[in-house]
Amino acid sequence: MDATRQLEIDLRSRTHGGARPGAGRPRKQEGRSPHERRPTLSRHTPVHVTLRVHRDVGRLRRAAGYAAVQRALAACIGRRDFRIVHISIQGGHIHLLAEANDGRALANGMRAFMISAARHLNAARGRRGAVFSSRYHAVQLRTPRQMRSALAYVLNNWRRHREDDSGLAQRRAQVDPYSTGILFDGWRDAPARFVIPDRYQPLPVCGARSWLMTVGWREHPLIGLRETPGPVTGRRGTRSA
Repeated sequence: MDATRQLEIDLRSRTHGGARPGAGRPRKQEGRSPHERRPTLSRHTPVHVTLRVHRDVGRLRRAAGYAAVQRALAACIGRRDFRIVHISIQGGHIHLLAEANDGRALANGMRAFMISAARHLNAARGRRGAVFSSRYHAVQLRTPRQMRSALAYVLNNWRRHREDDSGLAQRRAQVDPYSTGILFDGWRDAPARFVIPDRYQPLPVCGARSWLMTVGWREHPLIGLRETPGPVTGRRGTRSA
């Protein structure tokens, strides 16, 4: 057998490459695309956003944390394409409900809020470095039921974390003082007037414009002052780019 013939046999007998079991790109899973695009955001679709802070930032439900968030909200209030409508400050995270014209407006608005909040929190704590532990987590709210659940979840989140039972003042409070609950007009059992503590300054937010956040959610029952929200399930979230 000549050398050329022997070389052809050797090349055919090798096992790497070629059509063999398991070779090539993995098949797509049934009903799922690994490159599926994120849903497009529009001005008609409110968003529930969650922000978490590093542990060494300290507890946010303090005067310094409230002031830092207050200033960050004020820094965003003039934006025409992005609005924070409701917010609640918890011990180590922040929930907010926002409206944005599109995904870019949401990203830019959240970036402005996070930069301002981080700067003021760092100044108050005498620290440097990152404040938020990850990029924000945003969930689009597309139905009246989702909108109603998100409003209850954000405004009554302190009851979920039992902050309403952490002291005498908290037990006496009708709404979470670290939220925009005092500005909300959808409480089912609210008194004619809330008892507002002396020198209390509400968090500065914008009025809602979307149908879902103004009218649509009212297809369902109003929200009880002592309603305790459960875990959020069955929602599809996206992280910021």
